[in-house]
Amino acid sequence: MPKNPLEWMRRRLNRRAPDRAGDVRLGAPAPAVRVPAGLIVLVGPPASGKTSFVQALIAGGQIRAEAVVSSDEIRAELFGAPATETESEVESGAESDAADTRIFEERDRRIVARLAAGRSAVAESTNVTPQARARLIALARRFDAPVTMLRFDPGVAHLLQQYTERGRTDLTAADIRAYAALTARDAGADQLRSEGASAVHDVPGRRQAVTPAEAAALFSFA
Repeated sequence: MPKNPLEWMRRRLNRRAPDRAGDVRLGAPAPAVRVPAGLIVLVGPPASGKTSFVQALIAGGQIRAEAVVSSDEIRAELFGAPATETESEVESGAESDAADTRIFEERDRRIVARLAAGRSAVAESTNVTPQARARLIALARRFDAPVTMLRFDPGVAHLLQQYTERGRTDLTAADIRAYAALTARDAGADQLRSEGASAVHDVPGRRQAVTPAEAAALFSFA
């Protein structure tokens, strides 16, 4: 990916090409990263922009909504609770452990169904620990599906800013810092590759002054 994705996009957008009627229009930016069919694993703390990025991909027609397997949405379906991004990396206690077991068993079932049918699946949860990712990688290996990991790491300052702006009550600022620390320690690009990722790509965000729609435009999906 270019060092400055937004500047790359601006250069592309400033190039003009004639349309069918001979008028002049802005040329659309060519995707910088081609993601093959398989398992796409989103990796990043809560409030790092994963859901906004996925929504931008769906809105742009780059992926289908049914390709996204969200642990938060499954939690809401099973327990009728508001969607949150809590995971066992931070949560503790028998009740939350039991809930997580049900949630991630259902998530795995949905991912397997898509991979078995030769379709892509997007695993939308934090996935900031090796244990969480190992479970997903094992599913992909059952079907010889490539694993593409997309990293979201806006930095602690931007992460806390986004968390505050969204007015979240399911997590504390201390939780956000804990997730950020886990990401820094256990989710570096080299670490992800060593675990079995076929490719690792950083998704730009607020730190690079890139909107979710602009970040989505840097990717295409088979």
